Amino acid sequence: QVQLVESGGGLVQAGDSLKLSCAASGRTISNLAMAWFRQTAGKEREFVAAITRNAFGTYYADSVKGRFTISRDSAKNTVYLQMNSLKREDTAVYYCAATTSYSTTDGYRRQNLYEYWGQGTQVTVSS
Repeated sequence: QVQLVESGGGLVQAGDSLKLSCAASGRTISNLAMAWFRQTAGKEREFVAAITRNAFGTYYADSVKGRFTISRDSAKNTVYLQMNSLKREDTAVYYCAATTSYSTTDGYRRQNLYEYWGQGTQVTVSS
């Protein structure tokens, strides 16, 4: 059983930066592909970023490309999401996800690929 716990969310102004963390337990993240999704009230959960097991493959939604960076630290069994140049549109609950499955480039963007999910952390960006 994999447990994922997100942290680092908060209230910031547009243009500011924030770094989210996802601490995993129950299995080493070296055996998992990891991702971040986000969701606002009344909308479906949407893909933000993903990172493969070897950490060489990273994937981003067009809306965050160039502003967000996903990374992993195997020693700490933790995945991060560095968010820069934040916009009001980035306001959402951010969820960490993990999967034992392998996929294609487009497949990593699909939430159905992921078996394990964290509880979420709120990010609020003022206008």
